[in-house]
Amino acid sequence: MLKRISAYTFDMILLVCLVIVLAMALSGMFGYDDYNAQMDAAYEEYGQKYDINVSMTLEEYEKLTEEEMARYMQALEAINSDEAVMRTYSMVVNLTLIIASLSILMGYLVLELLVPVWLGNGQTIGKKIFGIALMRTDGVKVTPFMMFVRTVLGKYTLETMIPVLIVIMLLFQMVGLIGTLVLGLILLLQVILLIATRTNSALHDLLACTVAVDMASQMMFDSPEALLEYKKRISADAANRAQY
Repeated sequence: MLKRISAYTFDMILLVCLVIVLAMALSGMFGYDDYNAQMDAAYEEYGQKYDINVSMTLEEYEKLTEEEMARYMQALEAINSDEAVMRTYSMVVNLTLIIASLSILMGYLVLELLVPVWLGNGQTIGKKIFGIALMRTDGVKVTPFMMFVRTVLGKYTLETMIPVLIVIMLLFQMVGLIGTLVLGLILLLQVILLIATRTNSALHDLLACTVAVDMASQMMFDSPEALLEYKKRISADAANRAQY
C-alpha cells in the first residue's frame, strides 16, 4: 500500500503539471483571458455605479447591512438585464468547463492510458518507479480496453470530472450545500472501497476488473489459456507427488 500511495502521489504531480500546461495552451487558444477581463471590467463598472462589491465572497455577503444588501441586489439585477454582460458571463462559464474537461482528459489519456500501454502491465511512470503493476483480477495481464475503461470511465469521468464540475459550479455559485455534500459522499465512497474490498481497490479498478500488485512478487499470465495451462500443470504435479 505504501508503494501504491507513493506511485499515486508521483503520478498526480505529473498529471497536475501536464493539465496546467494544457489548460494554459487551451486558454490562449480560446481567448479565455479576454472574456474574463471583460467580465471583471463589467463587475467593476456596476460595482462603482452602485457602490458595492458584486464579486464578494459568501462571508462578506453575510455581513452586509440592509442598505448594502439593497444596493447589491440592484447591481445584480442590472447585471442580469445587461445582455452583453450575460453573454460574456456565459462564455466564461462554458470555456471554464471546456478547458477543464479537455485538459484533464488529455492529461489522463497521455499519462494513464498511452504511457501504461507503451510500458506494459498497466504501469504509469510512478508505478514503474515504485515497482507496481496492474493485472486482471484473475491474474491475467490487462488489455488496452481495460485500461481505457479504467482511465476514461473510472478515473476521468467518475472520480475526477464529477468533482471538478461540482467545484466549478460552487465557484460560480450555481450550487450550494448539496454540491459540498456530494463531494463528501464521493470521497467517503472511495475510502470505504479502499478499506472494505479484499484487494483494497478504488472505484476505477472495480469498474475495469483490475488490481494493483507488486511487480517483483506477483505472477502474471499473458492470456487466460496460459493461466489455465499453469493450473493444469500445478494440479498434475500435485497428483504426481500424492502417489508417493
